[in-house]
Amino acid sequence: MGSVSLKIGDGTARFKSATVCSSAVHILMLFSVITTNLFALYAFTYSPKPNHHQIHFLSHHHTHKNISLISEQVSLILREIDSSQKKLSQMEKQLLGYESLDLSTPNIPNELKLFLQRNQLPLGKDSRTGITEMVSSVGHSCYKSMDFLSSYMSYKPNGACPDDWSLGQKLILKGCEPLPRRRCFAKVIPKVGLHPFPLSLWRNVSEKIYSWSGLGCKNLACLNSKKLNRDCAGCFDLSNGNEVTRFVKSRGKNDFLIDDVLSLGSGGVRIGFDIGGGSGTFAARMAEKNVTIVTSSLNIDAPFNEFIAARGVFPLYLSLDHRFPFYNNVFDIIHVGNGLDIGGRAEKLEFLMFDIDRVIRAGGLFWLDNFLCSNDEKRKNLTRLIERFGYKKLKWVVGEKINGSGNSEVYLSAVLQKPVRA
Repeated sequence: MGSVSLKIGDGTARFKSATVCSSAVHILMLFSVITTNLFALYAFTYSPKPNHHQIHFLSHHHTHKNISLISEQVSLILREIDSSQKKLSQMEKQLLGYESLDLSTPNIPNELKLFLQRNQLPLGKDSRTGITEMVSSVGHSCYKSMDFLSSYMSYKPNGACPDDWSLGQKLILKGCEPLPRRRCFAKVIPKVGLHPFPLSLWRNVSEKIYSWSGLGCKNLACLNSKKLNRDCAGCFDLSNGNEVTRFVKSRGKNDFLIDDVLSLGSGGVRIGFDIGGGSGTFAARMAEKNVTIVTSSLNIDAPFNEFIAARGVFPLYLSLDHRFPFYNNVFDIIHVGNGLDIGGRAEKLEFLMFDIDRVIRAGGLFWLDNFLCSNDEKRKNLTRLIERFGYKKLKWVVGEKINGSGNSEVYLSAVLQKPVRA
């Protein structure tokens, strides 16, 4: 992956990344410069041999002519280099998708300029890190959504933030992640009636503590009447829905029980990560086993993060396109269902799988829970990808379920153990 850097001194925030894609362009530029220099060398050294009577007359003329030629050739070389650099920069932008945020344009909010401004360290270079300035982070794809970004950063400093969380989520879904920080106060919704832990795990609270702005549903009953995604059908019903028995009572051979999976963990299971964890039921069940789970989710069509937090478990507002903000080899278990189905090119899934592998410790468990294989080719591709990591298959079940339309669908469930690698 490329690195992101910001250059503010000339009024731009530029994102650069060096890849092998630009090697051919560098070679082309080098060939152009060498060719131009050879031509210049030929022009400097070649001149027709005068006869004896012309030497005195031509000497002054040739000297002046050579100086003019040198000046012209140097100018030509400089123009060629400048042109090649511009072409290289443009080709890199087209190949990599990176662009420039032109902070000098009048429609850029001043708050965005201030946020992206470089800040020199007051005591100069830091002896431990080697840095000399602090640079703010911003997603490299933000330039593609400048209208949304400008709107997001248009607010009154030190005042109340606009109720525009849905605008921020649109930016995240467009690759503008992380979002820039803002100097305003987020809307406050009183969290009254929260239950103490562990009662909070299975008791609903007042719907007034959730933010319903920008959502089609305005209450939990509406949410429970819909299938929000493959892993969340009635998942906000903590009294009578499927969430009550999920992970503790099997409805089919693809449904693994938490006690069975925990017994497979070598060295014990203490902390874990649930990717796309819906309303937080996996984290709630694991909390009953004294296992701490971080649940990642966006608020797509529902206030998932607020609901998860109200249950007393840890929500993480993060898209699957973002690198996991955890250090290497830290989790004992990672759980994911159809959140693994991210679409796009096969390489996109590979990047996600390698990031999952990165944060699982050696001997840790990867629980793939009821992943829908829409076709046999998809199942085979996922199987081949998993086998590349050399995981030990502790559980591996491929089974069929009848969907709401009466059609049969194939699901894959597995518990895999990460090997110790050299």
